[in-house]
Amino acid sequence: MNWNKNNNDNNPWGSGGNSNNPWGSGGSNNNMDFEDSIKKARDKFGKFKIGGPRNLSILVLIGFLLWLATGFYRVEPDEQGVELLFGKWNNKTTEPGLHYFFPTPIGQTITPKVEVIRKINVGFRSASDLGFSSNTNAERKVIEESLMLTGDQNIADVAFTVLYRIKDAGNFLFKLRNPELTVKDMAESVVREVVGQRDLQFLLTEGRQEVEQVVRNGLQEVLDGYESGVLIQSVQLQSVDPPSQVIDAFDEVQRARQDKERLVNEANTYLNRIVPNARGEAAKLIESARAYKEQVVKQAEGVAQNFIDVYNSYKDAKEVTRRRIYLETLREVLEGKNKIILDDAGGQGVVPYLPLNEIKKGSNN
Repeated sequence: MNWNKNNNDNNPWGSGGNSNNPWGSGGSNNNMDFEDSIKKARDKFGKFKIGGPRNLSILVLIGFLLWLATGFYRVEPDEQGVELLFGKWNNKTTEPGLHYFFPTPIGQTITPKVEVIRKINVGFRSASDLGFSSNTNAERKVIEESLMLTGDQNIADVAFTVLYRIKDAGNFLFKLRNPELTVKDMAESVVREVVGQRDLQFLLTEGRQEVEQVVRNGLQEVLDGYESGVLIQSVQLQSVDPPSQVIDAFDEVQRARQDKERLVNEANTYLNRIVPNARGEAAKLIESARAYKEQVVKQAEGVAQNFIDVYNSYKDAKEVTRRRIYLETLREVLEGKNKIILDDAGGQGVVPYLPLNEIKKGSNN
């Protein structure tokens, strides 16, 4: 097929300006439309003025919405949120999660860590308290804090540690001027009260756990009264000793007490060995006495019953009973003995001397 440029009828796409072109007019018409679009856009943009009342209102509204969006804040699981309105706490703490409050400068939020365990040492200072590195074993006693009067008018050198955390962040930050100093002073006061009600020996031996528990409960009660927002985790007695000036004398007293306890234990051991034996002997004698009593009573009852039987027989047959008693008596008297019977009828034939000893020997043989 031979297309002729000059033959517009045979051109399938048509020539420029030909209405038979399926893509519309080309060339100069397209350029003109594009320029018109640019001109119209430029004219519209030129009409937009930032200083115009309508446009300024839109910008202010957008800025206000962005400012309001800054009021969202997040509280982590180990935190509590504290909201301040114009710098004043609104007596509200927020729990972990996403919350909203007035943005700065109207409102402000604080999110302190509340699960961190804090430590206060009373009566001594550790390396961290003294500003040394954590691997240093430095420690210093604080005499004015550690010396306490006990209930028996002795002096004890007491050092302890208080572990606590924040229970209410708002109260902790705004109800107390210096929360750490308050906890320390209240802990020292409660410990002095508890120590002053107990003897030194009790504190040195079995009273440590009881003192720790009583101090913890008392300290928590005092801090709750102040609305401090503090939760006492534990109170740990680090040391309970007599003052260093009298430690030698106290050790001597302790040794004397130990000797006393040893002697008392030995005496109790001897007592525990002797008393059961004595109780056993006593029980044995008592049982023997009871058996002898029962035996004698039974025998007496038997004799009495025998007499009653003989008496009843005597009433029924007096002569027979007399003869039977007579014979039984003779049998008891003569039974088991060597006897020689002499017949004295007429008195004749009896020699003046009888060798009774020889006769007795002969009868025995």
